[in-house]
Amino acid sequence: MDQAFLISTGAVALAEIGDKTQLLSLVLAARYRKPIPIMLGVLVATLANHAGAGAIGNWLGALVTPTVMRWALTISFIAMGIWVLIPDKLDANEANVARGRLGVFGATLVTFFLAEMGDKTQIATVALAARFHDFIGVVAGTTLGMMLANVPAILLGERFAHRLPTRTVHVIAAVLFIVLGVLGLVRGTV
Repeated sequence: MDQAFLISTGAVALAEIGDKTQLLSLVLAARYRKPIPIMLGVLVATLANHAGAGAIGNWLGALVTPTVMRWALTISFIAMGIWVLIPDKLDANEANVARGRLGVFGATLVTFFLAEMGDKTQIATVALAARFHDFIGVVAGTTLGMMLANVPAILLGERFAHRLPTRTVHVIAAVLFIVLGVLGLVRGTV
């Protein structure tokens, strides 16, 4: 497997633990108790969101000079590492999903897509795509990472979330992002 896919999968799977979109998955699972349409909604929302983020990352990677890109990515990976350490909270509007005419799949798709806008995993996707210049590998990896973190939350509900050592997982994700930033600075290869 290629490096972009593997790093993208691991970084996002770790960053997503305890993230507001994972909390949203728990809320949706508890409210609707229909895991298949919720998982499909998360998958489609993530693919759409991360495809846009990956396209922006590829565009930025081609737009700026290698030196500027190296510094921007170094700073963004280190900042992402610090950001991962800040716990997320699900805002009441995001938690209050109205199924209405959209059904469980539609409510999940819309709510999850909007909750992911500007989220750390979306920003990570932009940075990873700019770093690796591999749209497919990064989007596939970040999407798989999101599913690895969210499917268990959906299937096992709230009991699963409380058993995870969330702080430890956040520290591992933070270290991964910071190491990527420092390696880029030292090697000039972010």
